This record gives sequence, C-alpha cells and structure tokens, in this order.
Amino acid sequence: MKRADCREQKIPAIPQNIPPKVMECLCRNGGMEGLFDLIMSPEMILKNSELFKALSDPFRIKILSLLSIQPLCVCIIREFLQISDTRLSYHLKKLSTLDLISGSPQGNWIIYTITDRGSLALSLCMDPITRN
Repeated sequence: MKRADCREQKIPAIPQNIPPKVMECLCRNGGMEGLFDLIMSPEMILKNSELFKALSDPFRIKILSLLSIQPLCVCIIREFLQISDTRLSYHLKKLSTLDLISGSPQGNWIIYTITDRGSLALSLCMDPITRN
C-alpha cells in the first residue's frame, strides 16, 4: 500500500451529493480552492507529524515529564528510566532536535531542561481534568 504524500496535492473537485450544510460552509470558505489555501502548509504538517512521532514514545514523554519538574543531568534521567546510555542518548537527541528540551554544559555534566515548546507538547499528553 502506497503512503499518501502531503507535500504535493492538487486541488480536488467538489464531490456530488454532499450535505447542504457542508456545501454552504464550503462556499463561504471559497470552495475547494479556498479550503486548500486555508489548511496548514505541507511543511507545517510534516513538522507536526515529527512532533507527534516524538510524543508517541513512552520514554520521551517520561523525559519531558521529569524535566517539567526540574532540570536534570543524564545520570538521574538514566537511573529513573533504567535504560542504557545509548538508548537515552537517542531519545535526548530526538527531543533536542525538535526543540522540546535543551542541554547546557556545566562542568563535566550536561544539564537538560524542558523548553517552552516541550512544555506545550507535554500539556497535550496530560489529562485535561487532573493535568497529570
């Protein structure tokens, strides 16, 4: 099965027999062309797709959760997660690349903190009632 490509999409025609309420809204938005112009850009769709892929891993959500409490060094994160250095490094790199965390050297250690973007991403993972 071929995966759909979000980057190159032509403007589709309006299908036959759509509900009148949908047609009314579609006309208000400028038809299919207007709807096409209003949706998120292909670049932003891909960027968000990468963000949600990063948030699909339990270790990465735990790392964000830990860093939302306080800045931490690798040794504390590793002990808390009980994973190898290599595996932890992979997850930290993923989070850092997406600007969800940042690391700053302090002597022999790198201290990781959650970024504003990371806090916002983590909020998507929390229960809206209890917020934890």
